[in-house]
Amino acid sequence: MRFSIALIAASAAAVQAGVFTQQTYDDISISGGVAGNAEQEALAVFSALDQNDLASADQDDIDFLNSVNSICNDAEEGAFNPAIDAASGDAADALQRGKIKNKVLKLEAKVLQLKIQQAQGDDVAADLAEEQTKLNNNIQQDEDEAGNESTFLSFDATTD
Repeated sequence: MRFSIALIAASAAAVQAGVFTQQTYDDISISGGVAGNAEQEALAVFSALDQNDLASADQDDIDFLNSVNSICNDAEEGAFNPAIDAASGDAADALQRGKIKNKVLKLEAKVLQLKIQQAQGDDVAADLAEEQTKLNNNIQQDEDEAGNESTFLSFDATTD
């Protein structure tokens, strides 16, 4: 009997895996289209996560969110910044809006990661407040440009 209970418990633990699957940057990017809805677009990328029960998220979910943050940061530095520096006028403005949308995705991933850690008992309140402030700032910048074109840039990166 003990063996059966232990086997069931081990099976249940093995079944619980992260809700996210490996994705390319291009698949999760929200930088294209128009500005104004970056927050909703970013939340849609993470819609598989039960935000009403963040304490049940597992390490795979945290790792995925961390990798989204990382590859979005890499795309900002490796694609958006050089493209913006090389562009001018309307093209530069559309690239900047795409960069802001990318930052919303990056920061939304970080905020969700910290909310999970907080729900699981980690003391991350100061980090969460700092990242939430950055996120709110970028959401506001996106909303201020609502309806204006934003440029998608392809970037070669994959989540963990």
